[in-house]
Amino acid sequence: MSRVDYDGRTFRPVETAANGEVGDGTVFHYRQRGAVVWASYHGGHVERGTLVATASAEGALDMRYAHVNRAGELMTGTCQSTPEVLPDGRLRLHERWQWTSGDQSAGTSVIEEVR
Repeated sequence: MSRVDYDGRTFRPVETAANGEVGDGTVFHYRQRGAVVWASYHGGHVERGTLVATASAEGALDMRYAHVNRAGELMTGTCQSTPEVLPDGRLRLHERWQWTSGDQSAGTSVIEEVR
């Protein structure tokens, strides 16, 4: 079981990469059962997306994601997220990701929990 509980948490990006499609308008809604984590996301350049992950005992996420962007393209990738607990108890996720579609480039991003 993960020391971090992602169930019911909502996140928004605070830092994004130029080669990514997640942006200011993107919202992530996370769920969790045991070590399995999943989320839906939309907004910004993303029409609709989903992700599925496994959580380590420390709360790190190994995930795969897929979304359809506003141009109608199906985009897929992998991501490793490391959680940070903020002083107010919210979570910040530091993400290293890579596209498995398109140009297959990589990048980093940071998303934070919103309440």
